[in-house]
Amino acid sequence: MTLPRTPSFRINGRRALVAGASSGIGEGCAVALAEAGAEVTLVARSADKLDALAAEMRAEGWRAETLPLDITDIDATARAVAGRGPFDVLVNSAGLARHSAATDTTAQDFDAVSQLNIRAAYFLTQAVANGLLAADKPGSLINISSQMAHVGGIDRAVYCATKHAVEGFTKSMAIEWGPKGIRVNTICPTFIRTPLTEPTFSDPERVAWVQSKIKLGRVGTVEDIMGAVVYLASDAGALVTGTSLLVDGGWTAE
Repeated sequence: MTLPRTPSFRINGRRALVAGASSGIGEGCAVALAEAGAEVTLVARSADKLDALAAEMRAEGWRAETLPLDITDIDATARAVAGRGPFDVLVNSAGLARHSAATDTTAQDFDAVSQLNIRAAYFLTQAVANGLLAADKPGSLINISSQMAHVGGIDRAVYCATKHAVEGFTKSMAIEWGPKGIRVNTICPTFIRTPLTEPTFSDPERVAWVQSKIKLGRVGTVEDIMGAVVYLASDAGALVTGTSLLVDGGWTAE
């Protein structure tokens, strides 16, 4: 009898692009992929922050390079990805939230959040996929979505709308590119302590709401996402596509 063997979680020799890498979840994903063996290209608008992160990662013996870029500039992003690619792995952690009651939503806030969370995410995913298709290579494309892609939330109508949209194009892209071996998935975290979520944690009423929803009784940390991204990027997740990996502490269980 030959025993089965667990597929490797290592991604040695693979090239990964991580957008939104300068802080929070994106930084954690970049570190996780580099630690698992990938050569990571760090993308964000702030060159200084990227340089500092890359230096720290190289000091650990990992491979990291920087690509300062505003992914809302669709044409510049497509050129940059084509010039540096192809990338075997994409993690897009760039995101924006502007919370208010739906009755108070402004067109400016709606457009700003949609431009980054939907439009930029869509075309970044497309750009990386085009590089893989041209090179006839498989790959794993991951967008950091949210538990709010599956439920509603207080003062989060716009944010929920954008994240529901990400889930929609993820499924369609997975169907389209699956025959080429390109997997497309999302990771959907609960509230993770990052600069993006600090306004929520400064509001006692919102903190009470968050704590009442998370069944494990605590908010998330960046480290809670790191194993999930390695799983989806590696051969351990080889049959996973067109789906959401919920890292939400049980928020959506009810």
